[in-house]
Amino acid sequence: MASVSVTVMANPNDSRLVRIGYCLPSIFSPMTVSPEPTLTFDNRFTTQLPVDPQGGRHNRQVAEAFSRVEPIVPSSPRIIAHSSEMVQELGLTDDAIASDWAARIFTGAELAEGSDPFAMNYGGHQFGNWAGQLGDGRAIALGEVLDRHGKHQTLQLKGAGQTPYSRRADGLAVLRSSIREFLCSEAMFHLGVPTTRALSLALTGDRVMRDQFYDGHPAMEPGAVVCRVAPSFIRFGSFQLPASRGNQALVAQMADFTIRHYFPHLVPDEAETKPLSQSGDYTKAFDREVYAAWFDEVATRSRAMVLDWMRVGFVHGVMNTDNMSIHGLTIDYGPYGWTDDFNLDWTPNTTDFGQRRYRFGQQPNIVQWNLFQLAEALVGLVGETGPLEESLTSFATSYMADHHLMTMSKMGLSDHAQTATSESDVDKLDGLAADLFRMLSVTETDMTIFFRRLADLPAGGDLSDDHLLGSNGLGDAYYAPESISDTERDVITSWVGRYRDHLVAAGIDDESRRVAMNEVNPKYVLRNYLAQEAIEKSDNGDHEPIMELLDVVRRPYDEQPNHEAYAARRPDWARTKPGCSTLSCSS
Repeated sequence: MASVSVTVMANPNDSRLVRIGYCLPSIFSPMTVSPEPTLTFDNRFTTQLPVDPQGGRHNRQVAEAFSRVEPIVPSSPRIIAHSSEMVQELGLTDDAIASDWAARIFTGAELAEGSDPFAMNYGGHQFGNWAGQLGDGRAIALGEVLDRHGKHQTLQLKGAGQTPYSRRADGLAVLRSSIREFLCSEAMFHLGVPTTRALSLALTGDRVMRDQFYDGHPAMEPGAVVCRVAPSFIRFGSFQLPASRGNQALVAQMADFTIRHYFPHLVPDEAETKPLSQSGDYTKAFDREVYAAWFDEVATRSRAMVLDWMRVGFVHGVMNTDNMSIHGLTIDYGPYGWTDDFNLDWTPNTTDFGQRRYRFGQQPNIVQWNLFQLAEALVGLVGETGPLEESLTSFATSYMADHHLMTMSKMGLSDHAQTATSESDVDKLDGLAADLFRMLSVTETDMTIFFRRLADLPAGGDLSDDHLLGSNGLGDAYYAPESISDTERDVITSWVGRYRDHLVAAGIDDESRRVAMNEVNPKYVLRNYLAQEAIEKSDNGDHEPIMELLDVVRRPYDEQPNHEAYAARRPDWARTKPGCSTLSCSS
């Protein structure tokens, strides 16, 4: 007899699907059934931190680190896109991610063996104002699995239904925002930017009502779920909330958990392992020096993250403290965007138009401000403000130095900048870097295209202004090259002339410079209009453009002759079209 598995209802009143086995009668021919894939869960967060004693999804204030809550079962789940790299990292196969099993597991229709789903509790500052308890309002973690390297990865479903932190929302997500989250997570990874990842994008088969423009015209849209992946989704707000409530025991417990599992190199060999305590009498496990060193490393990682944002022209759009990862990863892709034309004052978030708090050029300052809020939550652990203040000061000075070197690398001058010793050369490099950003702002200049075209300019030889600003030079980087005034032309040609003279004086080879520049200046970024085009086609049932766009941004620094259209400037029609330039928090 052949042993097989079938899907049945475990309980007529329970919509969750489970699997049981039974034996077919021997009159049927023997058959071979491939075993279903498996995930190895090792749930540390839910077994080592205090849990909300109440059950249910109802909105409430929670004093503990998390609440246990299961995903809402979708009516007809179907995976329409996935990351092959992330599939492999989790030890799965392409066949596995294309199976019904994956559609059920990675949308919450069924819980895999060992899964322990939960929603995290945290607070945060939103647009500079303390908002109190926030938490995972539409994200439910399935638990922690071991990847193919034996490292823990948290699987989290965004759009999986209501939690105690959903407030008045439904906890669901729509297709358009889910496509943006899925694509951007993977695009950022391939750009070399620290980020959370995305395993899969799935339709739920259900409809969700959303008012995209907050204009009183809600509409039904396709529901979707993104399976996000990260070592953890612990945020700055995970420490801010208990600190704001005077719950130093939970601050210490969260910090000790984080340090032990994600910063183990900071743990002294003789450190005592503190057991879980539900009674609130937990005391910190480490000396103040450990907590200070941990905060300093969080600051260092966060500095590296925002430096990469500035390098590739990415604008997060909603840098609230609850959207800051303790790992220094880019997290929570909402109203983000790439600055098509170089504009330090640009924000993609319509909610931020008045204040422009999260504009492109302000991002490093906001990261430091957010770190200051985290430091205030950790003062009780460190015992004094001095070490925390030193880290915050170091953030500013180190960022300025790192940004200078990053700018040099974008111009192909990093090696020369690090070996320049004469005061004259250093002054020339400093002036060239400072004037670069003024020159980029003098007329509407596509930042991404500009640096790729700059890499192709020869250092020596005659180069007329017409050639320089033509299609064989920098012309493709300008949104209105025919409208460049004489004054603007003088600013551009003067800077380029100085740049080329410096290359010649430094003896920098054109080809090696081009290769070096193209390794840090991407040709392909996830422009909002490209994502919007994929969204519109997906809305009409054609999901192939999602994977095609993913394939392009998977190799952002390479020349891809068959995909030149993806590297073009934002078209004029996309300048004001919803979803193509700016986005709301509902986008």
